[in-house]
Amino acid sequence: MGGGLGQWATVAGALAVVLGLLWGAARLARRSGLAAQGARRIRLVETTPIDSRRRAVILRVDGREALIVTGGPQDSFIGWL
Repeated sequence: MGGGLGQWATVAGALAVVLGLLWGAARLARRSGLAAQGARRIRLVETTPIDSRRRAVILRVDGREALIVTGGPQDSFIGWL
């Protein structure tokens, strides 16, 4: 399997072409709306300090809001609002 510098240049060129085609297809999908852009399931709604270490955090998950407390010995899920 000799394969000189010319063979490696051909392989690198082919790889560059394939990557370029994939990049172009991804851009086209984003522009045309085929790609799910910004479809996040979890969003931070509000955060409020409770004391110097702990915070109450409201998250929106799939259209529902959840309250969690972070920063203590362990994070706690309080419940759905």
